[in-house]
Amino acid sequence: MIQETILAVIIAFAISALLCPAVIPFLHKLKFGQQIRQEGPQAHLKKAGTPTMGGLIILGSIIITSLFYLRDYPKIIPVLFVTVGFGIIGFLDDYIKIVMKRSEGLNPKQKLAGQILITAVFVCYLMRSGEVGTEILVPFTGGFDQGILLDLGWLYIPFVFLVMLGTDNGVNFTDGLDGLCTSVTILVATFLTIVALGEESGISPITGAVAGSLLGFLLFNVYPARVFMGDTGSLALGGFVAASAFMMQLPLFIPLVGLIYLAEVLSVIIQVTYFKKTGGKRIFKMAPIHHHFELCGWSETRVVAVFSIITAILCLVAYLGL
Repeated sequence: MIQETILAVIIAFAISALLCPAVIPFLHKLKFGQQIRQEGPQAHLKKAGTPTMGGLIILGSIIITSLFYLRDYPKIIPVLFVTVGFGIIGFLDDYIKIVMKRSEGLNPKQKLAGQILITAVFVCYLMRSGEVGTEILVPFTGGFDQGILLDLGWLYIPFVFLVMLGTDNGVNFTDGLDGLCTSVTILVATFLTIVALGEESGISPITGAVAGSLLGFLLFNVYPARVFMGDTGSLALGGFVAASAFMMQLPLFIPLVGLIYLAEVLSVIIQVTYFKKTGGKRIFKMAPIHHHFELCGWSETRVVAVFSIITAILCLVAYLGL
């Protein structure tokens, strides 16, 4: 399985790296350029017009690579379903904002309805397939061999919805700086791949494919970015992280390896709540929190580097908890 997984990383990387130079000019030609919010950091205004919807490259790489493994590794199908399903929601959001010139894109209710529908199908698989069950591993209790497997029973269903939607939106908020979401998620996907290999869970080809596709995409997404992933990419990646974790009974590890995702979404919730309660006061200079650090004087590259280092360290800590 190790050789197949390494090959999946290489294939996905090659596809992504080759697609970027071909697709980026095409997105330019179609005028699929990023729209920058006027209330955002002023330094970001120069990014207006940079091609977005690059998530199509990431998705294309993942799908093509996964097709080579579907027959021998059927467990990657539910992960691929969630990844593509959430990616389609992101694509519709991007398309409405960029092509139809509606700044909001999908409204919150429409986006939430799509996320709930995809999650509901995934929950049905988890509950009926007999492959996963309703147990989740408690970190730092001895791992899969001797650790505590907490059986949530009927509470498992709302728990899946909470984690899936929370993770997806957390990853979505993290996509705000050149290479930030890509870099952080490469590390999370690498962690998931190592665990998948160690536990022989049967999903390592797709976790490896995600890591490989993001490595190829990062060549063009690193500062100064030549392409952005858009909601097409960030929502797909959020779905991938959550679905992979559930397939390996690891959802309680998401707040650890995905602490940056959690911090991003919490910063928005805290900022909005405090703003409404106090009649306009703010805790952060700007939310999500990566913009707060930018306005504190950090460069984009420094924010990305620090957030990536934090994620790398936490992935190592999480591995100790297995």
